[in-house]
Amino acid sequence: MWTAREDAGRLARYAVAFEPADPPRTGRLAFWDPDGGVRPAAPGTVVSERGLADASPGTDVSETGLVTAQGLREAPVLWLSVGEALPVLALARRRYGEDGVHDAAAFWGAALALALHLTARERLLPGVSDGDHDAWRVGPLDPADILRLRELAAAAPPEALAVPAPGSGLLPPADRLLRAFLDAVADTLPRTPAAEAATGRAAFAAAAPQHVPHLRAWAEEIAVGVDTGVRIALSVRLGDGEDGTSAPHLVPLVSDLADPTVEVTASDLFDGTPHLLGPRAQADTVRAVRRAATLWEPLARLLPVPRRIDLTDEECVELLGGAGARLRAHGVPVHWPAGTGGRLSARAVVGRDRTPPADMRAFLGEDGTVDLRWQLCLDGDPLTDEESEAVAGAGRPVVPVRGDQVFIGPALARKARNRALPPLTAVEALAVALTGYAEIGGEQVPVADGPWLSALRTLLTAHEGETTVAQPAALAASLRAYQLRGLDWLARMTSLGLGGCLADDMGLGKTVQLIALHLHRQEHEGTRGPTLVVCPASLLGNWEQEIRRFAPGTAVRRFHGAGRTVEGADSGFVLTTYGTMRLDAERLGAHRWGLLVADEAQHVKNASSATAGALRLIPAAARVALTGTPVENGLSELWALLDWTSPGLLGTHARFRRRWIAPIEAERSTAERGEGPGATAERLAGLVRPFLLRRRKSDPGVAPELPPKTETDHPVSLTAEQTRLYEEQVRATMAEIRSAKGIARSGLVLRLLTGLKQICNHPAQFLKEGEPELSGRSGKLALLDELLDTILAADGAVLVFTQYVAMARLLERHLRERGIAAQLLHGGTPVPRREEMVRRFQDGEVPVFLLSLKAAGTGLNLTRADHVVHYDRWWNPAVEAQATDRAHRIGQTRPVQVHRLIAEGTIEDRIAALMESKRELADAVLGGGERALSRLGNDELASLVALRSGR
Repeated sequence: MWTAREDAGRLARYAVAFEPADPPRTGRLAFWDPDGGVRPAAPGTVVSERGLADASPGTDVSETGLVTAQGLREAPVLWLSVGEALPVLALARRRYGEDGVHDAAAFWGAALALALHLTARERLLPGVSDGDHDAWRVGPLDPADILRLRELAAAAPPEALAVPAPGSGLLPPADRLLRAFLDAVADTLPRTPAAEAATGRAAFAAAAPQHVPHLRAWAEEIAVGVDTGVRIALSVRLGDGEDGTSAPHLVPLVSDLADPTVEVTASDLFDGTPHLLGPRAQADTVRAVRRAATLWEPLARLLPVPRRIDLTDEECVELLGGAGARLRAHGVPVHWPAGTGGRLSARAVVGRDRTPPADMRAFLGEDGTVDLRWQLCLDGDPLTDEESEAVAGAGRPVVPVRGDQVFIGPALARKARNRALPPLTAVEALAVALTGYAEIGGEQVPVADGPWLSALRTLLTAHEGETTVAQPAALAASLRAYQLRGLDWLARMTSLGLGGCLADDMGLGKTVQLIALHLHRQEHEGTRGPTLVVCPASLLGNWEQEIRRFAPGTAVRRFHGAGRTVEGADSGFVLTTYGTMRLDAERLGAHRWGLLVADEAQHVKNASSATAGALRLIPAAARVALTGTPVENGLSELWALLDWTSPGLLGTHARFRRRWIAPIEAERSTAERGEGPGATAERLAGLVRPFLLRRRKSDPGVAPELPPKTETDHPVSLTAEQTRLYEEQVRATMAEIRSAKGIARSGLVLRLLTGLKQICNHPAQFLKEGEPELSGRSGKLALLDELLDTILAADGAVLVFTQYVAMARLLERHLRERGIAAQLLHGGTPVPRREEMVRRFQDGEVPVFLLSLKAAGTGLNLTRADHVVHYDRWWNPAVEAQATDRAHRIGQTRPVQVHRLIAEGTIEDRIAALMESKRELADAVLGGGERALSRLGNDELASLVALRSGR
């Protein structure tokens, strides 16, 4: 048996011609040396002599000069079936342009690519050949396919056509030979049991030709209306009506289903004008019109001889509305003149009848609204009110506009009659100015830019990149340039009553910028007042220390613990926790606050939570959210933050989800292919940019003195005990998951993931052992010991993060047994004890700080550490990054080493790779962590958790 793999490269150097046959799959390709050399033989292949000629398509070969005195030039050839030739042609196409690849071989390789493309799109039809054999063929072809076929045929080299047409001295036309080759490939590839399942006929799965004349009627029935026959379209035109007046009329257009690029008018078809359609075109057209008339009765006037009919105004309205939609849905398109949807149009405009705003504070302080209306345009040029009124009052689909006759559909007519739309609030107008879109009737409609919107946008963004606010005299610090810009932005936004979210990276000094804002507001009569700061309990001490340090003499009190009160708090700072605020929201809400601050605002990212609800009950002149992670798991968190700082900007959550989240999630696959965020994400970024200030440590000019940070993933092997537990957990829980549904299944998935992570940490954690032996049972623990020995020998200090308090307690006991000084902070640690632990670590009394990720991943200043170890993964890069920033922040003077421990070959290994791609999309759409994995199918989940033998 000849093997194409061995000889494909050699055969691609020869000329190739195709000889059709019946059925198509029995066609064959001839390979020969055009220079007259030895024949291209291959092992086990029969070689015969065949008359071949080098000539152009349609050329009389006797006139080419490439013949002998006896006639055609003889050439030794190698014949290959279509199936045998496929690998040769594929290789020739890939190597086209390289030395030795013949143009004819490359041509048929390109033809093969087209055939495979059509096959992949399932453009195949079963049929019966002229010789009554079963035969697959390509079809139906769309106009792009026809164009590609013609372009390829025009590029055919003479050698590719060098099999003379039977009974003549002419070479076959390139397009016919090419179409025959496409059918031959189509007839070769589907010969599998699946073909019988698709057609219900065993003949179409057989490799050997089958004599099936009895299937011809069945095959023709399949092809009618798909690949054979005609298709009609309806063209509505303006011109002289049959009664001599200017009236709209309808002209049927007829196209060939086998070649959609061939289209004629019905009048040409029936009046004897030469055309390219077949002899059955007239009968097929009458049948098509009769079918269309069942969808819309006025089309019956086209019978019995379809030509053209005049349309009444009522019929035009029907075609522009439901009748046209019904016809299109059944494959009968309706074409309208350009004036219907292009020349006459409507656009939304804002503030057309208002003077452009000159002062943002005054604009936002007004109780009034901004007008939103439709504006009619002809070729993009706005109509006057009088012209618009004339269009609205015409009452017919064809209206005169500026000396021309144009169509107006029902939707456009409604806009003309009802140009005034519900007005916008001031905040909604801001959103329109920033995005260029307004929501009208549940749809996003572009809004025309104009003087009013331009003026509003300028007021909002006029000072971007500038610094107009000086550092407050009472601030006992020198603000860095980016911090001064942050103060300027905060002062401008809060003075407008808009609020904002300061989303600088952890460690860039959000606290000092907020203290400076408070001092700045005290310098102006209109903005003086107390500032209420709501923060996690672990940060109360840090806030108090920072205020006393940077704003000496400024009153500061804690609203926390027994005896708490706000009486007399008419200036300065009041500090409270989210838990206390939730309990005493009514008392806090009754006090007058000049500024309300939510620190680590991701704690209220769930707008439906009791904490977020309580925070909304506290009124203030201005609101500021502080967070290093404005979006941890999804865009709903961004909505929650900005809806609190600037209510109404993003609309309701349901509207935000419909307008932004759903389209961005639909575009997410594009971003994952590396094509960048979609247009919706970019519009959302433009909307929130003025209300959210985001700076990163890596940004030019931001904290250049910050030492470098190095991140290292440490793959560790599981011990034999961990491997056994891991495999048993996967096997047992996956069996339960496969038989569960709904909430029960989601719970099992989360239990599986949690169990596997605990096994990767240490078997004792998973088994919940009371006083376990720890050494020698966990690859992670062994590596941690090695890292700590190295770090402590160099007089370093280290933060060790884990999401499990139980694991942290095991580590604490293990380190104590090894004689290593360590301390543990978790969610249950009292506030005074937390502050004491931070002081001890910063003073160098304890070199190892064990931390619960959620309790200590934000707010703390732990710059004594020059190493950070993530013992297990939170599966959210934003959460891990802010935990790392406890050490890598302003005040750090040494390079920071970040170590992530990853159990090799486990789910941790696969999730680590997913987190890297998620990190790249952190500013667009973030996934849902472990809960998102509960939506995986059983096979996908099994593949994700399966233990592999390495990375």
